Amino acid sequence: MKSGVYITLAELMELNKDYIKTTVGGVMKKTAENVTIRAITEADRQEWLSLWQQYQHFYRAKITPEVTANTFSALCEGKDICGLVAVDGSNRLLGFMHIVYHASTWSDRDYCYIEDLFVDKSARGENVAEKLFDEAYRQAEARDCSRVYWMTQEFNSSARSLYDVIGKRTSFVIYMKN
Repeated sequence: MKSGVYITLAELMELNKDYIKTTVGGVMKKTAENVTIRAITEADRQEWLSLWQQYQHFYRAKITPEVTANTFSALCEGKDICGLVAVDGSNRLLGFMHIVYHASTWSDRDYCYIEDLFVDKSARGENVAEKLFDEAYRQAEARDCSRVYWMTQEFNSSARSLYDVIGKRTSFVIYMKN
């Protein structure tokens, strides 16, 4: 690793080159058929809102309707905050990923921060999250980002079982003040 702290995009892509053909936690995964990853659009609002509310419930978060509306607008605009969705053959939303591109004081290239990832219970275990990550990596590479990173809560063992395979855990501890 270049900085000794984060994994670079090139390292992340190398780690993942054979991942979808293998396993997570020693259990063979099903592959979601007819799943497409695309940018979120205004037409996705209602289904996204349902998934967004499930995501908030999981994390016991209460995000105001105003922030939710502003978030959705920014995701659809797709500049520094972008939204990806996974859809099935009927264009039903299976999950989403929210990405924030930002400058860094440690690089002359942007970083790609995956702020939110959620997959509907009905689509879990079918490589939907992995497909969202693959598209995020592709877009980060196209934008010449030097790093892709994300975080999760320590108790989120199902997400961590995936993240432990597709990424490298860092030694950083996050502090906050509201």
